[in-house]
Formats: sequence, C-alpha cells, structure tokens
Amino acid sequence: MLELIVPKTKKEKRELLRFYKSQYLNNPLRRDSLSGLLEGVLFETSVMNQSMQTLPLMIKKDKTIVMMCVIAKAWRLPTYLQISFFESKDEHMDAFKMLFDKAMEISRLWGTEKICASLNIHVNYGLGFLADAYHRPQSFGMAHNDPYIHGYFEAFGFQAIPMVTFYKDMKKEFQIIGERLRERLNKRYTVRHADFKNIKKEAKIYTEINNDAFSNHPFYYKRVEAEDLELFKNFKWLLKPENLLFVEKAGQPVGFMLWYPDFHQIMKPKESIGLRTVIRAALWKEKLTRFKIVEMGIIQEEQKKGAILALFDHCFRITKDKYAFFESGWVLKENTMSGSLGYKWSDGIDKNYIAYVKEL
Repeated sequence: MLELIVPKTKKEKRELLRFYKSQYLNNPLRRDSLSGLLEGVLFETSVMNQSMQTLPLMIKKDKTIVMMCVIAKAWRLPTYLQISFFESKDEHMDAFKMLFDKAMEISRLWGTEKICASLNIHVNYGLGFLADAYHRPQSFGMAHNDPYIHGYFEAFGFQAIPMVTFYKDMKKEFQIIGERLRERLNKRYTVRHADFKNIKKEAKIYTEINNDAFSNHPFYYKRVEAEDLELFKNFKWLLKPENLLFVEKAGQPVGFMLWYPDFHQIMKPKESIGLRTVIRAALWKEKLTRFKIVEMGIIQEEQKKGAILALFDHCFRITKDKYAFFESGWVLKENTMSGSLGYKWSDGIDKNYIAYVKEL
C-alpha cells in the first residue's frame, strides 16, 4: 500500500531527513554533502527560505519511505516548479506516478509553467543526475544515483538537458598558454586570492559577478548577498584563500574561479561533511589527489577577452605539483564556449549528467 505524506511535524521532517542521509551513508560510492542544506530548508533556518515556497513530500510503502523530494518554487525563478532533493530507494514507478501527480497539482496551484528535476533550489547546490560511470565514486559537489532514476522522467515526458564534466591528468606535461601571451595577459589582468577575513565583502563581489555572468543561463536566477554569504560560511573552514580566485582589470573584479580539493576522498561512507572533514584535510593532505574547478564566471563585458585564460593559467600553476588529477564542474553541452575550453585543455569527458524539464 502506497501512501503520500506531506511532513509537517518536526518528527516527520526528521524521518524524511534520516531517509535522505540513508541514501548516502554507508555507501562506498557516495558521500553526504547536502544533508546540511536540506535540514536548513526543511526546518526553515536557511536564508534561502526567505525567497521560496517549499513542500516536502515522502511516499511510504508498508510504512517504509521509498521515495522523497522537496517541491520548491524560488520567487526569482517563478516559472519553474522544482523537484529537488529527489531520492528513490530502488525502482518504484507507481510511487513516482503518485509524486508526479502531486507535483502537477502543486504546479497548477503555484502557477508555474515548467517542472524541473535535479535542481536543488539553486545551481550552486547541484544540477543533473549522473548518467554514466555509476561504478565510480561521487566527487564533491556532484550527484550520484542509480540508472533507473532516468526511467522515471523519461516515462513522464521530461526533456533531457545533457551536461558533461571534463578531466585532466595533472602528472603529464602541458602548457595552457605561452610566455608571450602570459606577459600580455599580465599587463591587462591581475589574479588575486580571496580575503576570507573580509568574507562579507568577498561574497558580495562573488554575487555581483555571478549575477552578471550567468544572467542568460537557463537554470540560474539572481542571488542576493545573504545567500552567498551563507554558502561560504558553511564551507569556509574547508576553503583556503587560493580556492577562490578573482581576476581584476584596472583594479576592478571582472571574474572569479572557485576550485577546491575533492574532499570526498577523505570522507568515510558513514559520515556527513563536517569538522572531521576539516581535520582530515589538514592532516591527510597527501590523500587529496584530485581537485575540482567547480565554478567560474566572467562578466559579459570581459568575456572572450582573456580573463578566463588568466584564471586557468593561475589555477594550473598553483595546483600542478599538488594534485594528480583535475575534474571540472558540470558544463551544459549547449554551452559551446565553456565546452570548447574543456575539449581544448582537458583530456576528455569525465562523466555525463542530465537535468530534466517538462513544459506544462
């Protein structure tokens, strides 16, 4: 017997949170990076709750949770109803139909034009379901799921939005740019490390660049300073100044790059990200052999003018002898500019991911 429940009490929300964690804990291929965010959303302690509607859902079969999500509508992305934090324990098409019917009902009630899946409130917290390499470990900030997840959305007429990540063997000799080009770029741009002692100021710059650079991105909506400040405060103990790079022109920030080690390499399957991760990062540096360029953005006025080259060059110079491999964050396949950079400088595609959208 299937039962759809809208968790309202603290007890029910705790039960939902435990189910979410159970999908990641004690799984050799997965690590729990987002349960802290989910907890903030469920109990309305996150800054993001101030700018969205949410409705948690769980489906039980014989009193056991088999599927869950948080239906969400961000006020700055008003046309989309999000099926966020979606998790399914084994394949249950009948349970998904029940969840989908409820999502359609809420979409009509909230007045949205589309339903999307795999967006966890904002692109900063992930986008896309893993679409291959299911046998390989989940990297920090990326999704890991079973193949049957895609069958749900395909069966109900969702459009697939393909994405890729790229990889590079850092042990090989390579050169991003030549010395003459580097000299030219150095005359035009300066790359600096973040000043986390002034985290509020740096988060403001990060927000402003994001909102300019990604204004035409299909899933992006404008952030406010408080949201990005919360993001950095949650991870500030894991980040070093070199992990957030700003590129400046004539003293004005025109772009950024966020990169960090793949902290999943030092997390154990039974734990969520937390203080133990911070301690291990300090003590077990040699185990962090892979790093990720998670996000980078250049204001539109400076795109295709060399700022991104200055960031790549600086990043690869400071990581060349510290890490064995590099992985990018996801890139939309239709994003020809970022894709061409990936194909040019990487060793190829690492993994494929898919986001889903259904027009109503």
